[in-house]
Amino acid sequence: MEMPDQLGFQFRAPERHIWSVRALVAAVRGLVERQYSDCWVEGEISNLRIPDSGHLYFTLKEEAAQIRVVMFRSAAKLLRFRPENGLHVTVRGRVTVYEERGELQISAEFMEPKGAGALQLAFEQLKARLQAEGLFEASRKKPIPPLPQRIGIITSPQGAALRDILNILARRHHSANVLIYPAQVQGDSAPGEVMAGLRHFHSDLPRASAVEVIIIARGGGSAEDLAAFNHEGLARAVADSRIPVISAIGHETDFTIVDFVADLRAPTPSAAAELVIRSRQEIETAAEDLERRLERAVRYRLLMARQELMERAQDAAFARMMDGIHRRAQKVDEQRFRMEKAERQLLERCHRRAETAAAAVRHYDARQRLASVRQQLQAQVANLGAAAQRRLLEMRGALERQTASLEALSPVAILNRGYALVFDARGKLVKDAALLKAGDEMSARLARGRVRARVSSSERDETGSGDAH
Repeated sequence: MEMPDQLGFQFRAPERHIWSVRALVAAVRGLVERQYSDCWVEGEISNLRIPDSGHLYFTLKEEAAQIRVVMFRSAAKLLRFRPENGLHVTVRGRVTVYEERGELQISAEFMEPKGAGALQLAFEQLKARLQAEGLFEASRKKPIPPLPQRIGIITSPQGAALRDILNILARRHHSANVLIYPAQVQGDSAPGEVMAGLRHFHSDLPRASAVEVIIIARGGGSAEDLAAFNHEGLARAVADSRIPVISAIGHETDFTIVDFVADLRAPTPSAAAELVIRSRQEIETAAEDLERRLERAVRYRLLMARQELMERAQDAAFARMMDGIHRRAQKVDEQRFRMEKAERQLLERCHRRAETAAAAVRHYDARQRLASVRQQLQAQVANLGAAAQRRLLEMRGALERQTASLEALSPVAILNRGYALVFDARGKLVKDAALLKAGDEMSARLARGRVRARVSSSERDETGSGDAH
């Protein structure tokens, strides 16, 4: 469309080009990606998110600007360090536009740490200061007792770190006593609670119940989560501890100031439990090895001494000396028997102590199981009593029936009907009257009592039997 101006000249108005939002964003994206296809950008990580997909999403920021960054899983799994909030890094990638939100972002292919963030800087400054004071020197580290009987643990009672330590201690050294001081291991209150735990265990030092070693434990986490263990006051409290301290904080790649001042650093809480004690099996193996070595050495010395004695046995004076040696050898054997007996008694006492400690650990579970067993036992006793009562009644009825049958067949029952059993003078049963003659003595067994009589005469009836008078 042409329009004249005031001077009469003709000009054409520019045509409007209306973009759709998607088309405009796509055009800008293409332009940006062509212009910034390979960029190195430096900044501090914040708002880090790592979803289950394995991709990394975070913001790269400095004082007055920030840009979003995405690193997909294929590139993220090649990282040799763990990205954390506050970490200063250098990122390489291409600048693009995320169309869904119309935001500028970097699609990163490579990332490496660059310098340190605020937390890291404070960590390095405190580390340098304490190292200059000599708190990290190996010469001031206290040795860890090889087989402590009382172990103190400062940690969160709800954490997995405590369960891991207790499981390993129960498997490797179940007779050890474990005292747990519950403390927060994350947040502003954590350093104070851990220091309170150290003071608590030191308060028992004059007594025999004091712990022999202390474990400060916490599971893994970010730099912010572990910041409580970079506290200067806590570090100095650990360094001043009169009881050996083992730090078991985070994973193997995590380091805190407490790790440097502790007497021993464990890569993980589970490793702390392994380090705090030597396995009973290891001790038994070492003892058996020493016993074998000692036995071989003694046998060798005896063999050499016997050979030397045989060479000198030709001398009569030496023979007399040998007699004295033999007597002393017998005394040595007696002393050896006594020592072996004392050793067995000592081992038995140690075994009883171990069983007592194990019983104390099992006592709690045993009480719960006992209540259930007692309830089951009462029900079974009631059932058994009812069954026994029924069985007795059945047996009594059978006995009465058998008794009635026996009484019906008994000769005594026949006597109750007026019959009698006749015996001669020798006590033999008389079945034939011909066996008795006048003047013989006889006795008769009645239903109730017995009578004696003398035969006056005997008669036989027509059937061949006889009657005696």
